[in-house]
Amino acid sequence: MKKVLFISSTGGHLSEMMMLNPLFQKYDYHIITEKTKSTENLKAKYQQRIDYLIYGTKDHFFSYPFKLLANCMKSVYLYFKIKPDFIITTGAHTAGPMCCIGKLLGSKIIYIETFANIHTKTITGRLIYHFADLFIVQWKSMLKQYPKATYGGWIY
Repeated sequence: MKKVLFISSTGGHLSEMMMLNPLFQKYDYHIITEKTKSTENLKAKYQQRIDYLIYGTKDHFFSYPFKLLANCMKSVYLYFKIKPDFIITTGAHTAGPMCCIGKLLGSKIIYIETFANIHTKTITGRLIYHFADLFIVQWKSMLKQYPKATYGGWIY
């Protein structure tokens, strides 16, 4: 059975990713998101199939570089623990390092650009677009921004 890693930041990105939960039953899956008060409850439901990274957005100017570095190191550890065949993500910054690690080590990368953006690229989307094996947009208008993308429609 194929191993699939689902990874995203917390909040809207995680809400979008969790809409893919029917896929969980079809694969040997694992979830990674950021640890916050709103995500702690997922441990009870997904038990050994979920891990957390450190929460921290780029808005936390002084601590963000340190949290990013720590998350990169933890992502390497988690990658070798999970050894995914596929990495599926809805973004954002939490997923970027894992997608880069996965691409370098042979995983297939599937990136789903967020529903929240109708006309502009996300920072993570800009990076991952260049090496994703499948890059999906949820709005037809985003095909202008990402001409090689696949229009997949809304996750919701």
